[in-house]
Amino acid sequence: MNSPNRAQALWRIARAGLPGERPLIPAHISSRCAILFALSLRYAARHRISGPAKPKRRFAPYPFIVEALASLEPEVRPMFSGFAVYVGEKIVLMLRDSPKHPEDNGVWLVFSETASLADPGIRQDLPSLRLINLLGGKIAHWRLIPADSATFESEALHACELLLKHDVRFGRIPKSRQTRPAKQRRK
Repeated sequence: MNSPNRAQALWRIARAGLPGERPLIPAHISSRCAILFALSLRYAARHRISGPAKPKRRFAPYPFIVEALASLEPEVRPMFSGFAVYVGEKIVLMLRDSPKHPEDNGVWLVFSETASLADPGIRQDLPSLRLINLLGGKIAHWRLIPADSATFESEALHACELLLKHDVRFGRIPKSRQTRPAKQRRK
């Protein structure tokens, strides 16, 4: 079957429908552009597509932080509503600038297992540090330097300086990256 005949056959099937099924194209639609539009709407409804996808952010916010950590060769990965920054196996911070819950935008610092968050030295180094509302207090070792703080840039850069000095208070190896013991094989 050559191309024009094939197109006409497909057109007839779309207009009439297969035996036992309703037609793909309603009788009131006549132009091929309108038909393509109607078919795309049916496909979208069938596959629960709500509309054009939101463009994903490609670059982490606050690029000056990643630049300040460049000598540590940080790895930046999308994570939840922000970008996680890893140094080696450890996650050290997350950069967040999202329209949802803007009160939690800024730099999320990850404290180590050995860090005492009650230590007055932490409050002295980073005075605007606070809990992250979005986490609801469930993850206590993450703290926020809020982006709306008057001293945000200076505190964020100071946190970078502490990371460059390999401060033991920062960074954790996530459970997903920890080595797990091999499972015993059944014999």
